[in-house]
This record gives sequence, C-alpha cells and structure tokens, in this order.
Amino acid sequence: MIGIDPRRVLALILGGGRGTRLYPLTKYRSKPAVPLAGKYRLIDIPISNCINSGINKMFVLTQFLSNSLHQHLRKTYRFDMFSGGFVDVLAAQQTMEGGTDWYEGTADAVRKNLPHLDQKNIDHILILSGDQLYRMDYRAMLKTHIESGADVTIAALPVERTAASALGIMRCDEKGRVTGFLEKPQTDEELELVRMDPQWIDAQGVPSQGRDCLASMGLYIFNRNLLFEVLEKTPYRDFGKEVFPAAIRSRHVQVHLFDDYWEDIGTIRAFYEANLALAQPDPPFDLVAPHAPIYSRPRFLPPTIVEGASIENSLIADGCRIGSGTVIENSIIGLRSLIGENAVIRNSIVMGADFFDTDEEVEQHLRAGRPPMGIGSGTVIDGAIIDKNVHIGENVRIQPLPDVDESTDYDPIYIRDGIPILVKSAVLADNWTMG
Repeated sequence: MIGIDPRRVLALILGGGRGTRLYPLTKYRSKPAVPLAGKYRLIDIPISNCINSGINKMFVLTQFLSNSLHQHLRKTYRFDMFSGGFVDVLAAQQTMEGGTDWYEGTADAVRKNLPHLDQKNIDHILILSGDQLYRMDYRAMLKTHIESGADVTIAALPVERTAASALGIMRCDEKGRVTGFLEKPQTDEELELVRMDPQWIDAQGVPSQGRDCLASMGLYIFNRNLLFEVLEKTPYRDFGKEVFPAAIRSRHVQVHLFDDYWEDIGTIRAFYEANLALAQPDPPFDLVAPHAPIYSRPRFLPPTIVEGASIENSLIADGCRIGSGTVIENSIIGLRSLIGENAVIRNSIVMGADFFDTDEEVEQHLRAGRPPMGIGSGTVIDGAIIDKNVHIGENVRIQPLPDVDESTDYDPIYIRDGIPILVKSAVLADNWTMG
C-alpha cells in the first residue's frame, strides 16, 4: 500500500480491568492471559494481528494479576535485534510525580504511560483491546486514516440496533467523518441520534443486511501528537465516554468499516460460545489462515495419543492422552490433557495443564488420597468449563443444573451464566457430583 508504513506505528494493547465478568477464569490471571482454543491466550490475537500487519512495536498495559501474562509474553515474542521490534509490558506503577493510583479508565492508562510512547520515528499510535477475537489487517485501517486526513480513526462494525445497547455507537457523514458518538444507548430516542441509513453502509461496499448502527470495536488510530496533546491537557479518563465526544467537536474523527467476525470476550457466556464455535466444521473464525496465522508460545510437546476414543467436532491440542472408549463431542481439549477410559466430555472447554506430573508426583497424589492430575475414567463433563491443572477423580459428574441461582456455588465449582466452572488446580474426589 503506497504511503502506508506500519513501521511508524506503535501499538498499545490494553490489558483490561479486574475482569469481574470473566470470574473465576480471572481468579488467578488477567483477562488477556485467559486461554483460548486449547493452546492460545487472548493476548495472542491482537499481537498476531499486529505482526501480520507489519507492526512490530508493541506495549501491553497491565494491572491486575499480570504474572502469567508477563511469563507468556516473555517466552513467546522475541524479535531479532536488527528489526527494532518488541513486545514490552507496561505495568501500573508508582512514579516520582506522585502517581500511585491504578489506571482509572482506558485514556488514563495511556496517559500514565506517555513517557514510554515518546519515541523517534513514530507517527501513529494504534490502541487495541486485549480481550477480543477477530482477524484484521491494520494496514487497511491505517490507509483509511492517512487518506482521509483524519486526526483519529475508529474501527466500526455494522450491528443491529438490538445489539447497540452494549456498545459505543457512532454516526458519520457521507464521507465517513464521525459526527456523533453515544456510549451504550439505551432508548429509541438515543438510538435515533446515532443511527445510520443502511444505504450508506451498502455504498461503502459493506452489505448492511438491515444493520443501521455502527459500533466502535475499541480499536483506534491516533496521530501521535494529537494523542499527547489530548491526554496532557485534559483530565479525561475514558476514550469512549470523554475523549471521543470532545474530539468529534473539534477534530477530524474518521470511521473505518470492518465487516468480519469480531467477538468481545467479556463474559463467561461469550467466552464459552466463542470457543465452542471454533470447533465446528465451518467456524465463524477460522484458526487456519496461512496468510495471517495466530502466533503463540512454542512448547515442543509430543503429539496427542488417542486410544480408541470417539471424537467429533472438537479441537484437541498437543500433548494429550485420551483413553479407550472415551467420547468427546463439540468440545475444546487443551494442552497436556490426560483423560481416562470411558469418560464423556460434551459441549465443554477443558483447558488442560501447564506441566506433566512425574511418576513420583502421581504416586504422591495417590498416597495423599488425591486423584492424579487429569480427568478420571468414567467421568462425565457436559456443558462446563474446566480450568487448568485440575485433579478430577473417577466417575465424577459435572453438568448444569436446572433452576440454579447465579450466586449458588458448589465449591470448587462456580456457576456463571448458567455454566459450571471448575477453578484452576481444583481437586474432585472419585464419585463427586454436583447438587
């Protein structure tokens, strides 16, 4: 693309807040470190998009429970010394200027790290979220930004008005310049202020299919100098609620249309459904993309061993051992999963393990009256999420129960969005059942 130089772009990936809506998956890790599709983490998505777009200068802004995220980034992304590329972590920290607070919003998180962004040969700052699933070539968005002469460009997804109440909705003129922005409109009157004519969307080469709202994807390109000016001269804490409404009045804010799969992995239900969709014969997001692969940590694990099991519409990661007679349907089986004989796993996400136990460690577990790590023979798991490093005995049953209140838990299982979630490193003895 003529005039488009991704080497002059610096990417900031926001690590998110406490991740309360993804709890208990965020009990021991930050949102971007949550496992995805058996072998990746959520943070791998924006980083892979950057690499595939020719952008190799990235900062990841973190705050809560960031140790596993730091480890993953350190062991995964290493650029050669001649490219100038990096993936560095910027954690919330106390400063000599008296900054002792946590990040208080997306804009505030960037403001507290402005000294790190003051680098040579950087013209544009690309701001991304660390908990979304999509594939995008950011060079196309950069092209829109440069050719339109914009100060800020926002990636937008056409959506139906029924989905608008959970998103930031924009209105723009015939040239794509944003003229209105409303965060999470709740009423028909509010929607009318920002709704678009579907014919305009069609005219941009994107089939509207009745969609009349443009939702912010939480992806932004700023001219570097403008970003510094806005954050140094204003107390704004949030891009959606404060920065953009003000910028629209005084600056050129452009929309960049995107019409492909995009999912905000913000809730347990969204996480569960997005993962299981990846295992379908025609997934909405294809992990196989030779032109734009998803990168992750190389683990050098052995191939998975399947001992006469029946497996259908499922993803099986490396290093697993699946016993004879076991049935796996519509499920994700993560790295190093050890599954006994005659088990049944349906409509579930099994995250696997971070390590293999030695024979001596297995004996220690058994002597302590604890099942070894993995899933025991005869166990049934249906419609559940099983976090890493769990010890599940034989003939255990984990499945949703009817009429269960969200506040009801079956220690160490939490119920969120109607989905049972077994927490990381939990132990369930033989014959354990819910209820």
